[in-house]
Amino acid sequence: MDMRRVETSRPVLPNLHGHLARSFPSSQSLASSQNSPGASTPNSWAANPWARGTGTPETSPPSTRAHSPELKPKATTEDGNTSPVVGSPDTPQIPKAVKNICFVGAGFVGGPTAAVIAYHNPEILVNVVDLNEQRVAAWNSCHLPIHENGLLKVVRTARDGTLGTTVTLPDLDRAIELDARQPNLVFSTKVVEAIEEADIIFICVNTPTKTYGLGAGSMADVSAIESATRTVAKNAREGTIIVEKSTVPCGTARMIQDILRYHRPETSFEVLSNPEFLAEGTAVENLMHPDRILIGSAQTLPGLRAAAALKAVYAAWVPAARIVTVNTFSSELAKLVANTMLAQRISSMNAVSAMCEELGLGADVDDVSLALGKDSRIGPKFLQAGVGFGGSCFEKDILNLAYLASELRLDAVAEYWLGILRINEYQRQRYARNVVRELNGSLRGKKIAVLGFAFKDGTNDTRNSIAVHIIKDLAEEMPREIAIFDPGCARADILDEIQNSGLTQSQLERIKICTGWRETAQDSSAVCVLTQWKHFRGCQMGRPPKLSGTETKLVDLSLLQAHQHDSPTEMRIRALEDLARREQQSPIEDPLGRLKPLTPCPEGCKDCTLGIGSPEEAETVDWVEVAQMMQEPRWVFDGRNVVNTLELQALGFRVRGIGKGPW
Repeated sequence: MDMRRVETSRPVLPNLHGHLARSFPSSQSLASSQNSPGASTPNSWAANPWARGTGTPETSPPSTRAHSPELKPKATTEDGNTSPVVGSPDTPQIPKAVKNICFVGAGFVGGPTAAVIAYHNPEILVNVVDLNEQRVAAWNSCHLPIHENGLLKVVRTARDGTLGTTVTLPDLDRAIELDARQPNLVFSTKVVEAIEEADIIFICVNTPTKTYGLGAGSMADVSAIESATRTVAKNAREGTIIVEKSTVPCGTARMIQDILRYHRPETSFEVLSNPEFLAEGTAVENLMHPDRILIGSAQTLPGLRAAAALKAVYAAWVPAARIVTVNTFSSELAKLVANTMLAQRISSMNAVSAMCEELGLGADVDDVSLALGKDSRIGPKFLQAGVGFGGSCFEKDILNLAYLASELRLDAVAEYWLGILRINEYQRQRYARNVVRELNGSLRGKKIAVLGFAFKDGTNDTRNSIAVHIIKDLAEEMPREIAIFDPGCARADILDEIQNSGLTQSQLERIKICTGWRETAQDSSAVCVLTQWKHFRGCQMGRPPKLSGTETKLVDLSLLQAHQHDSPTEMRIRALEDLARREQQSPIEDPLGRLKPLTPCPEGCKDCTLGIGSPEEAETVDWVEVAQMMQEPRWVFDGRNVVNTLELQALGFRVRGIGKGPW
């Protein structure tokens, strides 16, 4: 690309400086660049620390191409997918048995994914390595560094092993013996050792949006992937399969292959793309029952063999029809487009919600969403209006895709994707503006209560939370106090996110982080519900909501009876547990008594001292009590449409939801 060309009508991406470079990660100077700018890279994954380790092993045969070559002849399978024609050069042989897997990175993707793979493959040793000693220690304790429903049990099963037990239940025609399980999941900081022993290496490091230089504000920062790959290149055994698991720009697999080829020019490595499609808050469920597993590889015989080896790992619990294999670039692009199209649906409904509020005819966005969701061509998912989407994925991936489109000179396409972000920003600004408007145009002397800070329920992730943007807008009105409570977030995480939002010291002094909803609502003039935690629904029509997963599950007895004489898999054991819970009429986590006791925390454990528990243990908001402690006129601004509007109005609240009529 001619960097001297003058751009006159290109889409303006946020915070870009100078002319745009190709968005494909470049391999130029990667091998010799031992230090990369890391302004947006977490300290634990700065470029240079990954260079630790021993010398480079001896090498032998040449590696295959990293690019996706011309597709070979394909045959159509019964399910409509395509597969290599038998006898063609692309036909993969039976993959080698995988005995050792290494995950480089113990964050929101690496930790849970590694745990579920280890859980379903007890014969495979899974090592998860991270340079952050504090994070590793958390994974080895009962206080995991992230909150996901069901994650602790999966981690304990694979990390600690289980006890042997005999299961006798009325619906079974015989007792089932469950052998003790040996541990096969290890969290450590022994990066080089784990890489040296692995058959498959997953790279799961962070790829935040760049905050410096070319592409700042839009392009993904892949410096952590570069650094991790250099460490892998210097220490991995020949034939090791390298898997990019992080969300990456198109062309990252090629970049990884270039780095590998530079450090080990005569050693064969295959690079696969295996993007994650996890929704935080339901990550374990997404991993246990995925819609699809996507594997991208070079369309060569070695590439297809590598893909088959990874497919065999997932096949331990995922039906073969849900494991999709494509070429590498298609896999990388599919991840970005998937998140962008999900965000597009949210922004579309948020645009509709604005119209519902202004029509003045009683239009309700929930009714519109219901009608649309009944259309089989559209479906009901991601049609819920709210104050906007947050989190670490959607905005980053949309910016990445728009940047790519702009670099390909598809200006109209880039503008189209950026429109999703503009609606999202407009929605949250509109919410904050209307809060101020309803409080007579001024927040001076008033206390605002904020319920919810995590970007969505079911997770403790505060990154790019919608709440922090709205709190920033409200803080600029200089209220007496903004009190914040979230049942799933640690105080320190909320404080860090707010301090990084750009507020002045005077504004920061007005913000208070509370440990419960009573303290938050006391003497407030308005309550802003910004996360859809079920705790905030209150006791609707006299019936408290269920908070602890006590819903009765349907038990697939055929799954058990068909395999009573086989060694039970973890999926069958989960069915046994569901059956035992039904018999015991109890939501107990370990109804079969398999789990080993947790190792007691050391004296002075910070998490124990702070009393940090799971969100399920948090108390439900009692809106009757809230009504008695608030200042008139007692506004509730429901940014997630979770409260019972009629019930709250009967208690004397003024309630405004999203898309629920005129503000």
